[in-house]
Amino acid sequence: MAVTADILRTWRGPREVMRSLLAHGPREDRALAYLITACVLLFVAQWPRLVRVAQGLETVQGQDSPELVQLVAYAFFGSVMVLPLVFYALAALSHLLARPLGGQGSWYSARLALFWTLLATAPVALLYGLVRGFSGPGIPAEILGLVWLAGFALIWLQCLREAEGPPPWQ
Repeated sequence: MAVTADILRTWRGPREVMRSLLAHGPREDRALAYLITACVLLFVAQWPRLVRVAQGLETVQGQDSPELVQLVAYAFFGSVMVLPLVFYALAALSHLLARPLGGQGSWYSARLALFWTLLATAPVALLYGLVRGFSGPGIPAEILGLVWLAGFALIWLQCLREAEGPPPWQ
């Protein structure tokens, strides 16, 4: 099934989507593709806000507005170079925490649960970036940010529950 259809299905039933992804067997190339795609989308989601900052619409008192190129370069480095390493560490930590709670999954399944959740919630991150860029900081952006955070947490917990069960390919 197409990734976009799976993303929509994830918001309705994350466990069944995770079950179908795990049924393909350990595919590290696919998990890495999910992670890199999600990180690139998170990078793109920052562009509208970065434009506001570069134009001086949002400033920190006592600082000049930085150049847009500089802001985009820093955001790219953070989103595409550093964030994947952070997410690998977070996936490992989640697997280590699941073990004492009866988790039977693998390192791969914990990574897949996190990386897929990032990709599945990336459209909401893009919407948050648009709202943040067009309306600036405020109630609508904060509400959408909370929706994104809550959706991420709920989907990740459900995917992790499925991933830490017995592996379906054995």
